[in-house]
Amino acid sequence: MKSFINSPENVVKEAVQGLLINDKLAMLDRFPEIKVVVRNDWDKSKVALVSGGGSGHEPTHAGFVGEGMLTAAVCGEVFASPSVDAVLSAIMAVTGEAGCLLIIKNYTGDRLNFGLAAEQARALGYDVETVTIADDIALGGDVKQRGIAGTVFVHKIAGYYASKGKSLQEVASIARRVAANTASIGLALSECQMFGGHKEVRLKDDEVELGLGIHGEPGAEVIKIVPVDELVALVSDKLQKHEAYATAKYAVLLNNLGTVTPIEMNVIAHAFTKTKLAKQTSYLIGPATMMSALNMNGFSISILKLTDEIEEGLTGAAEPEAWLKAKKMDTPALIATPKLDALLPYTASSNAQAKAVITQIAHTFIAIEKEINALDAKVGDGDAGATFASASKTILSLLDQLPLANTKETLESIGRIFSREAGGSSGVLMSILLIGAANQFDNNVPIGQALLAGLNKMKAYGGAKVGDRTMIDALEPAFSALANGQSIQEAATAARMGTENTKHIKKTLYGRSSYVPEELLAGVQDPGAEAMTRVFESLAKPH
Repeated sequence: MKSFINSPENVVKEAVQGLLINDKLAMLDRFPEIKVVVRNDWDKSKVALVSGGGSGHEPTHAGFVGEGMLTAAVCGEVFASPSVDAVLSAIMAVTGEAGCLLIIKNYTGDRLNFGLAAEQARALGYDVETVTIADDIALGGDVKQRGIAGTVFVHKIAGYYASKGKSLQEVASIARRVAANTASIGLALSECQMFGGHKEVRLKDDEVELGLGIHGEPGAEVIKIVPVDELVALVSDKLQKHEAYATAKYAVLLNNLGTVTPIEMNVIAHAFTKTKLAKQTSYLIGPATMMSALNMNGFSISILKLTDEIEEGLTGAAEPEAWLKAKKMDTPALIATPKLDALLPYTASSNAQAKAVITQIAHTFIAIEKEINALDAKVGDGDAGATFASASKTILSLLDQLPLANTKETLESIGRIFSREAGGSSGVLMSILLIGAANQFDNNVPIGQALLAGLNKMKAYGGAKVGDRTMIDALEPAFSALANGQSIQEAATAARMGTENTKHIKKTLYGRSSYVPEELLAGVQDPGAEAMTRVFESLAKPH
C-alpha cells in the first residue's frame, strides 16, 4: 500500500499531532505514550462524554471532540483498542461532579479496556456510566453485532443533551435509546489495507462484499456487482426489514468508508432517494466520511428511528467541523432557466459565394475528421477532428437559416453555433474568434483584418500565441496575409509554413501539447494547425 506516511509505527502519533492544529483541542501530557484528545475549554461542570477505540476510522473519534459532541477521545493504534490506562486517564482528566458517559463500540478489545477503566474510575470515586453501540445488523441476531458508523449518532445526540446540562442518568438514558434505535450496514468493492502490511484480496473484479466490518473483517455475503441503484436498494431494504416500523420516520447517515470518490458518493445519495426507505427519511447526514476504514472502497448506511427527543438532539448545534448538519430530506426545487437568445437571431438571407465558401470549409472539416483525430491522439486527447466535424455538420444543417447576405451577422451566427454545439476548448475558441471578427467587421474593414482582430480576442482569452503549438500557428500567418491584401493561395502557403514549424516546437505553455513529454512532440505537427491549414488549402484550390 503506497501511503503518505513516514513509518507505520508513527502514523497515529503524527496524525493526532496534525489534528491538534486547533486552538479548541489539546492532548494529555503523557502523549504519545497515551493518545488522548480533549477539549481545551472544558470546565467539568457538565457531563463529560468519552469515546474512542482503534485509529484508522477518522474522523471518528477525535474529529468529533468539541462543544455539543465528545469531551475526549482515546486513540489506540490502527485497528487496536487503546489501553486501560489511556481510557482511565481520559476519564480522570475530564470528569467532574456531573459524571462521565463512556461510549463504547461493540468490539471485544474496546468492551474489555473501556469496561475495566470504568470500573477502576468508579473505585476512585468517579461517577461513570457506559453505553455500548451495536448497530451493525449485517450478520444477523445470532452474532454479537458490531459498532460501526451509527456510533456517531450517539456522539451527536448524547453530546447535545450533555451540553444542555442534563444529568448523567438522563444523558446515558437518551444515549441508550439512540443506540437501540440505530441500525447500519456496509458494502464495499475492496478490502482495506493496513499501513506497511500485505493486502488480503478476497473479492474478484466483478464482486462486492455486503456487511463487512470496519477493520476489514469478512462480510455477511459476497455478491456480483450490479448498478449502484440496485446495491443501494439492497442495503436499504435490509435496514428497513430489520427495523420493521412501517410508519416510523428516520434520519439516515450516508458514510464513506474511505476512498469512494465524492462524485460516486453523490451518485449513491441519488440512488438512495429512489428507495422505499427514502420515503420514510426525514433527515439526511452526508454523504460524508464519518467513520472510515482506512482505504476501504465502500460505503455504509446508518438509520436512526426518530422521536421528538432524538430529533432535537440530532439537529442541535455542534462545534466539530467533521459533523455535517442534518439536512431535511426533500426533492430539489426547480428554478426557471433564464431564456437564452435564439441560436440564430437574424433573418435568413442568400449569397451564393458565401454559401459556397462555408460549404467548402464544412466539408473539408468533415472529410479530415479521422485523420486529425489520429494526429491528435499522438499529442492530445484524440478528438480535435471530431470537434470541428461535429460543428461543421450542424452548420451545414442550418445553412439555409443563416443571414448569408450579411457577413457580420453570418460570422456571429457561426460563432454562436460553435459556442453551443461544439465541444471542448476548440469550439469555444473558434466562437470567440468568429464573434470577435463580427464585432470588428463592417463594409470598410476587409475580412482579413476582421478575422485577425477576432484572432487577437482568441489569444487574449486563451493565452496562447504563435510558437505554442496550437491552431494559432496556422491562423495568424494566414489571417495576416489576408489582412495585407494577399490572395487565399498566399494565405494557404503561410498557414502551411506555420503548421510545419510546429513539428520543431517541443516545449509549450499552452494547449494540450503543454502536457505531453517533449520527445513525443518531435516531428509531429499540431493537429489544430493542420486542420486549419487543410481548410485554407482547400479554399485555395480552383473549383
